[in-house]
Amino acid sequence: MAMLRPAILLFILLALVTGGVYPLVTTALGQWWFADQANGSLIHQQGEIRGSRLIGQAFTGAGYFHGRPSATAESPYNPLASGGSNLAGSNPELDNAIRARVAALRVANPQASQAVPVELVTASASGLDYSLTPQAVAWQIPRVAQARQLAPAQLSQLVAEHTQKPLFSAMGGAVVNIVELNLALDALRKN
Repeated sequence: MAMLRPAILLFILLALVTGGVYPLVTTALGQWWFADQANGSLIHQQGEIRGSRLIGQAFTGAGYFHGRPSATAESPYNPLASGGSNLAGSNPELDNAIRARVAALRVANPQASQAVPVELVTASASGLDYSLTPQAVAWQIPRVAQARQLAPAQLSQLVAEHTQKPLFSAMGGAVVNIVELNLALDALRKN
């Protein structure tokens, strides 16, 4: 009995610290130092939440830039079911899916070059990618320019404005946030 009492008290103390104090402190510090990130990096426009800067959305219209395919369960870019297709590179199902995506992209983008960027036909491990390389976005410019009746040079400038470069080149390449770029396209239409 003498050994049981300290064990129970230590259990209660550790439960309070790890289950109460630590989560409260980290939540408070997150809200204080990184409020935007801690709350989902949400994009607000005219009092509405339009999406997150860190989670892709399924843009399918001809007048929008399309992101990477999403392999999340139930619906594309479902953050509650984040994950890849788990199909091996040797799986014929993956080959068929990529062939179908390439064919669909060539039909939807007849003015673009025949070499379809790999990231437009392969899903990421999370299925939630929000960005593409500037080259993959530039490949789509002719389709978007035609659908929106804009000059390709104007879209190239918009893509350049939304290109995010890493602080150091060793941290990766430049990317374009597709959600923010498409919202900027919609803002152009309103102006």
